[in-house]
Amino acid sequence: MPGDVARVNGQLAASRAFGDKSLKSHLRSDPDILDINVDVKCDFLILASDGLWKVMSNQEAIDIARRVKDPQKAAKQLTAEALKRDSKDDISCVVVRFRVSNLTS
Repeated sequence: MPGDVARVNGQLAASRAFGDKSLKSHLRSDPDILDINVDVKCDFLILASDGLWKVMSNQEAIDIARRVKDPQKAAKQLTAEALKRDSKDDISCVVVRFRVSNLTS
């Protein structure tokens, strides 16, 4: 485990090792799948990498995204917060807003 990133067989980070034939015996790449209906109760979707989720909970991310009307600004705010919390992993974030409610900025 060099640094704070778990490595498969001491070589590649898990997300990069899925396609590496020599590491197949150490991994399972079965996806987690959730099938839900997007209805009026769904405000937004946050898609983010480990760099965000390692330093904040789902609820913390939701609270940040709810305060920002523009989804691109919400993603930038989430990324900035992950950096502020000293995330050591790659940070990618996309916010998809399904409806606009009474929000600020």
